[in-house]
Amino acid sequence: MTSTICEIKLQEYYDVALDLVIKCGPIFEEGYNKSKKEVMVKSDFFDFVTVYDRQIEEKLTEGLSKAFPESRFIGEESLAEAQELPVLTDAPTWIIDPIDGTTNYIHRFPHCGISVALTINKQLEVGIIYNPAANELYTSRKGHGAYLNGQPIQVSGATALSNSVVGHEITLINVPSWRDKNIKRVYKLGSVAAGTRCLATAALSLAYVAKGTLGTYHVDNLKPWDVAAGALLIREAGGVVYATNGSEFNVMRPNLVAAGTDSLAQEVIQLIKDADEINDYTFT
Repeated sequence: MTSTICEIKLQEYYDVALDLVIKCGPIFEEGYNKSKKEVMVKSDFFDFVTVYDRQIEEKLTEGLSKAFPESRFIGEESLAEAQELPVLTDAPTWIIDPIDGTTNYIHRFPHCGISVALTINKQLEVGIIYNPAANELYTSRKGHGAYLNGQPIQVSGATALSNSVVGHEITLINVPSWRDKNIKRVYKLGSVAAGTRCLATAALSLAYVAKGTLGTYHVDNLKPWDVAAGALLIREAGGVVYATNGSEFNVMRPNLVAAGTDSLAQEVIQLIKDADEINDYTFT
């Protein structure tokens, strides 16, 4: 049980992680401010990595391993060549995305950031998202609230999509097998919402739900490191996170709908179901 980890130890995990994330800021900014970066393509043509991704992840994993030898890691770059994700255990496990929104980062679009989460007994306990380009530091600990630059944040109280801005990763249509469902879903959601936004970073989109800028956010086909920290932020800011089909959210299978209120989340889940039932035409 999580209660077997004392409050002092949980605070130590948080403090060390926060210090390391902040210390990665200069590495992040060095790369962000360069007009030309060394960029490599991973297994998918749209999935990029820079030397700065690797430097940040290395700094984080080395620092956390030194402070907490019991730690395990699920990191984007360390698992880049893996065929499948490791099994999440009860051990303290750091879930790390050194730069979420790498395409934004490469093009100096200021929606990108470092994302670090900690699970213990398979439960999210710590979530930190840091965007040095915008001087935004989002922090959360389970049961202790969510914060932006040290100030408490809270989700929007909107209960209907017509009064909300929805975040949706329409950029995923560049993958042929994901194209049809995403176009149909954004059509259904965007037809009802007060506005639709695509930030091309799940971590910051979730942070924006946590602070009430976005009322809701939906994404499928990502990885645990894209959403782990943001999911905890939203819960600690008073919001909800579901699996896309309406079941319990699983960080290791992170298809999700996040929202400030349960009624809004349920409306979005139903609209997604309606979109998935459209079969009289297909986008290819």
